[in-house]
Amino acid sequence: MRTTFMANENNVERKWYVVDAEGQTLGRLASEVASILRGKHKATYTPHVDTGDHVILVNAEKIELTGKKLNDKMYYRHSNHPGGLKERRAYEMRNNYPEQMLEQAVKGMLPSGSLGREMGKKLHVYRGPEHKHQAQKPEALELRG
Repeated sequence: MRTTFMANENNVERKWYVVDAEGQTLGRLASEVASILRGKHKATYTPHVDTGDHVILVNAEKIELTGKKLNDKMYYRHSNHPGGLKERRAYEMRNNYPEQMLEQAVKGMLPSGSLGREMGKKLHVYRGPEHKHQAQKPEALELRG
């Protein structure tokens, strides 16, 4: 009799991948990376278990936005005090805070709740081509798009 395989923390093998964001479109890159963080690319994918791999995103400042999004897209945050709404345009985010821009895009595509927060911790974003995870021997990953 066969049983259905259910992954758990004890039998999940995690890999490390490096993804170059240079010339990639923000949303398309974010959806691919979110899929890898969730573990959907593996045969052992289990929806209620974090089966995903670690992803290192480099060259975050060279991400592309299509159309007029660079000038029109706004990023909002609130301090939870009256009148505490802060806003930034996408070009300001890309020039000054490209790591936050990519993190927000990817984490918005992960499930909400404690499982999604755990998956989001496996995302490592860097502004330039250098990263500090050489000891993990990450593999270069080419994404379509």
